[in-house]
Amino acid sequence: MDKTIKYINENKKRYLSELEEFLKIPSISTNPENADDVKRCASFVSDKMNEAGLENVKIYETKGHPVVYGDWLKAGDDKITILIYGHYDVQPVDPINLWTNPPFEPIIKNNKIYARGATDDKGQVYIHLKSIEAILKNESKLPVNVKFVIEGEEEIGSEHLTPFLEKYKDMLKCDYVVVSDTAMYGEGQPAITYGLRGLSYNEILLTGPNRDLHSGSFGGTVENPLNALCNIISKLKDEKGKILIPGFYDDVKPLSDKEREEFKKLPYDETVYKSDLEVDELFGEEGYINEERRTARPTLDVNGIWGGFQGEGAKTVLPSKAGAKVSMRLVPNQDPDKIDKLFTDFVTKLAPKSVKVEIKNLHNAKPAITPIDSPAMNCAVEALKKAYGKDVLFTREGGSIPIVNTFQEILNAPTVLIGFGLHTENAHSPDEHFDLTNYYTGIESITYFLEELGKIK
Repeated sequence: MDKTIKYINENKKRYLSELEEFLKIPSISTNPENADDVKRCASFVSDKMNEAGLENVKIYETKGHPVVYGDWLKAGDDKITILIYGHYDVQPVDPINLWTNPPFEPIIKNNKIYARGATDDKGQVYIHLKSIEAILKNESKLPVNVKFVIEGEEEIGSEHLTPFLEKYKDMLKCDYVVVSDTAMYGEGQPAITYGLRGLSYNEILLTGPNRDLHSGSFGGTVENPLNALCNIISKLKDEKGKILIPGFYDDVKPLSDKEREEFKKLPYDETVYKSDLEVDELFGEEGYINEERRTARPTLDVNGIWGGFQGEGAKTVLPSKAGAKVSMRLVPNQDPDKIDKLFTDFVTKLAPKSVKVEIKNLHNAKPAITPIDSPAMNCAVEALKKAYGKDVLFTREGGSIPIVNTFQEILNAPTVLIGFGLHTENAHSPDEHFDLTNYYTGIESITYFLEELGKIK
């Protein structure tokens, strides 16, 4: 691959220019007014697949935003097939006033490119396209068979991707799925994410009197839904961080000794962690180090709470309604549907008869885990070690990528998560950016990764 690596180094300026063009497209999937931009972005991805040398490139229309497919299947039947997944849609840019530079006008500062979608996920998608292009232009063939699925709805839940996978599962058949939508452990420190937490996300709605009431005239005679809600929330966890829902931990798969050893290898600095968040003390479940709590243990958190008067000044009101949104991050073996029922039963039991209670499920995602000693994982380790010149760490991610489990269920293919972003790059926030060193080194890494995969069989 020496010729290919030389080609990559000689084309960095063009790679940057093309990425800037990609990032200028405001492909915000959740905004109806950006629907044409999302389609334009799908066409951009399609064009770049063709330019890279992929074949059978096609934009598949769905009931939502398009899916872009392309492949190269000439490595031979004795070689494995991988499916590279990513997304070209991006998050909204609000609050726009907190951006230093317009979010769709990419700018380079301190060897970082700033724009919405830079690290999540356009920069990481483009890494794969440029690696494929470099190999095909210099080696004339790929070491393995490759398929691409790049979608436009990841940021809104990938609603139409599952039907797409089911409909075209024969076309998409593969040995492994490769995803670059996660992060390295730290600057210059490559890491492979082998586990993702699942999610059970619910909304609690309490209704008391049929209208807002004067708190002086009616206070003390009817239940205040906000008071009742706060009382319920206070009983979901104890003061040490343990979740009190009966049966919540029953199916939790314990961390193995090997996994806990890997966690201890992570160069975690609690002082730096607290300083970055500007907190004096951390809080979490007893018996686990912070990185285990952050990525490999289940959680329960209130993500929003509302009711009554929210404006400036005072208004003595006893609200008719109160609500809260509660997310529970789940770990391997926990089933979100089962957790929903346990949560609903417990909250309903806690609610006083003086209020009506309604529990609404907003979103679920199953946890996912990949064996850290699979052949493809070993290939990823060798590739990252070669590109970065450092030992590779194994970690889990506290967030969820629901499609990973979907790939496993529909295609029966394990996923390898090779991320090149950093947790400090403001994904989903103003001033999102992507380190250009990781962009270029990522292209080299995927080139080595494909080379290593070609040795499997």
